[in-house]
Amino acid sequence: MKSTLIRSAAVLMGATMLAGAANAETLRWARVGDSLTLDPHAQNEGPTHTLAHQMYEGLLQRDMSGAIIPALATDWAPLDSDPTIWEFNLREGVTFHDGAEFNADDVVFSLNRAMSETSAMKELLASVAEVIKVDDYTVHIRTEGPNPLFPNNLTNLFMMDQGWAEANNVVAVQDIANGEDSFAARNANGTGAFSLTSREPEVRTVLTANPDYWGIGEFPLEVSEIIYTPIQNQATRVAALLSGEVDLIQDIPVQDLDRVGSTDGLKVVTAAQNRVIFLGMQQGEDDLETDNVEGANPFADVRVRQAVNTAVNRDAIRQVVMRGQSDPTGVIMPPFVNGWTEELNTVPETDVDAARALMAEAGYEDGFEIIFNCPNDRYINDEAICQAVVGMLAQIGITANLEAQTRANHFPLIQNQETEFYLLGWGVPTFDSEYVFNFLVHSTTDEYGSWNNTGYSNPEVDEMIVSLASETNLEARNATIGEIWAQVQEDVLYIPIHNQVLNWGMRENIDFPVQPEDQPHFKFLTFN
Repeated sequence: MKSTLIRSAAVLMGATMLAGAANAETLRWARVGDSLTLDPHAQNEGPTHTLAHQMYEGLLQRDMSGAIIPALATDWAPLDSDPTIWEFNLREGVTFHDGAEFNADDVVFSLNRAMSETSAMKELLASVAEVIKVDDYTVHIRTEGPNPLFPNNLTNLFMMDQGWAEANNVVAVQDIANGEDSFAARNANGTGAFSLTSREPEVRTVLTANPDYWGIGEFPLEVSEIIYTPIQNQATRVAALLSGEVDLIQDIPVQDLDRVGSTDGLKVVTAAQNRVIFLGMQQGEDDLETDNVEGANPFADVRVRQAVNTAVNRDAIRQVVMRGQSDPTGVIMPPFVNGWTEELNTVPETDVDAARALMAEAGYEDGFEIIFNCPNDRYINDEAICQAVVGMLAQIGITANLEAQTRANHFPLIQNQETEFYLLGWGVPTFDSEYVFNFLVHSTTDEYGSWNNTGYSNPEVDEMIVSLASETNLEARNATIGEIWAQVQEDVLYIPIHNQVLNWGMRENIDFPVQPEDQPHFKFLTFN
């Protein structure tokens, strides 16, 4: 049992150090949608991780350049005597926001929790066989085979206080896909640079600088308070920035980029995002429930999937919907990711006549109807993209009946396999293809494929995916990655649309580069 320490002198000293930080001030931050939960293992989703990163930490983290640096672990390496065991030495003197000491018990608890059935993070730990406490500040993680790239998987795996979780009955991960609520969904107790002061979901969340943060002196820490306001309406969000009600917004509507950039006292910071937008189709069932075809599944025929792939005009979406702020793609991974090639990225040529011919060849010359599910508050112009796709598919006889809703309602449809045609976006925080395969390509099992709503299941592909975690020959590993991608492309598993371009708007005195992950860590932000 860990003791909770009340350290008045330390609190006073920490507060003094924070007060002395250059230009320490409140940051008023807005984006289109709120975090879906505060439970750090319940949802693998960008805005949710972004808020969590302010309060929780993993063993490792990425700096502003994307490089992995120490967080709650100070160093790590595989054992010379057994390359299947990674040893992590933990940072001493770290406390959670309630004052409880951080140690190896919390790491063992947190990683086991993240591997549990309702965790959205379990694919990241699919190769883990055991997490072992060696002593209070040393942990061994044993994988099923040597896994030289394992640390890449840990930057979004947050550490929780075991005692806090047990005391508040949140040992189990919130089952967000089935609508469960929990204490951890509404409260937080991490080791991060900011602690939770108040939270009104979808309205306002206030975070306060942690006076006991271990990173004082290592990070700028110029923000004393964060006021986070989700603003779904595009015009309202931009107006809040222009009027000075907020200091930073992550998602400037593409039509307002010039307006924001030309406003005195404001600036737009742009970067390519580590995220691809694509369409998914249920192709594994014999019959669909949301179409008008009796006794058959049109998407089970690869010719129909090819027709959709050929009918979608990515360049038109880029020019009209995105106003140039997207990069059309032919594969569901961004260029940042190991495994990406120019050949894979070749964008299919739009050819409506060829698409119609494929539909006729598959027996659907007269087309069909199907429900098309889309989020309206997650990706840049997501609903507008879906509306454009509806028009493009109509040209080949597919009537896509659009149902757009908030991502809080959209994502459970995918996780519970309750949608048969949908739009999704995917980032790759590990910068490696294995992450895409584990979540989106591998057959759906207890450990893999939690976002594979396509019904796709290929045992040979599954075997290759699992082998990636323990392949120590990187040349051979990359060859296997290439084989998997070749099969994914041949099967037309998904319909890639584009890679997103990020545009953040902020006050001119804020120095904060855009990160490809679109997950700002405000401990790095500075004011000038």
